[in-house]
Amino acid sequence: MTANAQVSTDIVLFTVQTDSMKVLLVRRAAKPFKGVWALPGGFVRQDEDLADCARRELEEETGVAGFYLEQLQTFGAPERDPRGRVITVAYYALIPSGDLVIQADSDADAAAWFPVGDLPELAFDHAEIVASAVKRLRAKLGYSTIAFQLLDEQFTLSAVQQIYEAITGSPADKRNFRKLILGFGELEETGELSRDGAHRPAKLYRLIEPDKVTIIK
Repeated sequence: MTANAQVSTDIVLFTVQTDSMKVLLVRRAAKPFKGVWALPGGFVRQDEDLADCARRELEEETGVAGFYLEQLQTFGAPERDPRGRVITVAYYALIPSGDLVIQADSDADAAAWFPVGDLPELAFDHAEIVASAVKRLRAKLGYSTIAFQLLDEQFTLSAVQQIYEAITGSPADKRNFRKLILGFGELEETGELSRDGAHRPAKLYRLIEPDKVTIIK
């Protein structure tokens, strides 16, 4: 790394809304790429940890806080930022749709959710970063309970299946899926039922350890 290189963080924040996986974007209020949609992010302060920078930038630009965060990878193509040599450490984060309260702030003049399959033109190399995050999340479904971070405090098994199907983009067999999910031992019944219109009441569940992501062996 050269002496004049700068380090930044960029955050891919996912949620699932109306059976669709979405990512949060901000519209840049300053050059470069003024008026273009981008990932939340910014430069790391001299005395700041990388993950702390990611959390701070996301909260400053969108008002979102209290989410699951995981480092994705480093992007350092020499021409990725027209301002000069900038190396970014990308993170991806997950938040339940019930916790969504977003507002543009700081150096963003708008913030909005976009389906991952229908994104606008993005600034910098952010399209590449989003694609990498989607690939990582889908792969991690096969060996972890990471998707549980998208669940509300109480939920039905149908809601869990809808989240998995939104991420993978393909349907799952209901009986086999429920057997698999309950077999993880991470859910417990609340003793309450969900009454959704004309549908049959369904059992409500909650996570035994809400902040835990289990690696499935």
